[in-house]
Amino acid sequence: MNSSKKQVTSIHRDETNNAHISNAIEGQPFKIRNGFDALGFRHTSFGSLMDPLIMVDHYTMTKPTFGAHPHAGLSAVSLLFEDSIGHFRNQDSLGNDFDLLPGDLYWLNAGSGVVHDESPRNNSKIHGLQVFVNLPKSLKHSAPQSTLVRSKDIPLITGPNYRVRVALGESNGAKGEAISSNGLTILDGKLLGPSKFSHLPQAGEQSWIYAVAGSIEISIGKVKLSLNQGQAISTKALVQPINIINKQPSNAHFVIFSGAALKEKFVQRGPFAMSTEAELDKVQRDYELGLFGNIE
Repeated sequence: MNSSKKQVTSIHRDETNNAHISNAIEGQPFKIRNGFDALGFRHTSFGSLMDPLIMVDHYTMTKPTFGAHPHAGLSAVSLLFEDSIGHFRNQDSLGNDFDLLPGDLYWLNAGSGVVHDESPRNNSKIHGLQVFVNLPKSLKHSAPQSTLVRSKDIPLITGPNYRVRVALGESNGAKGEAISSNGLTILDGKLLGPSKFSHLPQAGEQSWIYAVAGSIEISIGKVKLSLNQGQAISTKALVQPINIINKQPSNAHFVIFSGAALKEKFVQRGPFAMSTEAELDKVQRDYELGLFGNIE
C-alpha cells in the first residue's frame, strides 16, 4: 500500500482539561491499477496521537488487487461500510475462507505471521476502511487469531437524527464485540442533518476521528475544529467527551477509533511492524521460508 505525503502536525491544547488535539490532516489519494482507489493516513502525520493505529486507508475496491500477502506484528482490520455492494471474499492461512458482507468487520491479529487476501466478488463494489493496528511488544510473536463481526450483530446507538454502529468496544452504554489483544472501540456513525453525537473515551485513551462524508465540527473541551470530508484528527484527553456536530442540512458520515496508546517504539516495513530491524529481518525470512502458512 502507498504511503501518505508527510504533513506537519500542530497540536491544539486545552490546558484546563489537558486535551491535546491534532490539526485536521488530509488523506493522501492513491490508486492501484484500475480496481482500488483510496485516501491514505499514516501515523507519522499525527505525531504520537494516532497510537495504537499505524495506518488507515479509506478505499473503494472493485477488482482483486493485492493477492495473497503477509502480515506480522500487527492486526489488519477491515471495516466494510453499509453502502458496499456485493461480497468481499476473505482468505487467510488460518484456514478461513468466507465472504464479508456490507457492514461487517474482520479483525486479523497477525501476531508472529499470517498470509491474507481479500478480493471483491464479480460485480461487487466494496467501500470501507483497511486499518493496521499495532500490537504490543509482548504479543508480536503470539499465535495469529481472527474475529469476524457480522453487521447484524453490531449494536446501534440511535437518537435525534443520528445512528451510530458500535462495531467494537463500547459507547453510550452499548457494548459491541471486544478484542482481547487491544481494547479498541470502533464507531461508524451517521448524522442525519443537523444533530450532535457524543462519545466519552476511557481515561488515557487516544482517539482518531475521520469525516467519511460531509462536514462536521469536533468539540472537545474548549477546542472546536471543523473537519471536512476526507480529513481526520487525533486526540488525547482526560475523560473529555468527543462531540461530533453536524450543522448542515445534508447528512454526514464519521468514524471514531478510541484506544489506549501503546507508547512503544516500533519499526514498520510494509505489512510488518516489529520492535527492531532484526525482528523485521526475521519475519521476512520466516515468510520466505513458508512458515506463515499458505492459502489453499
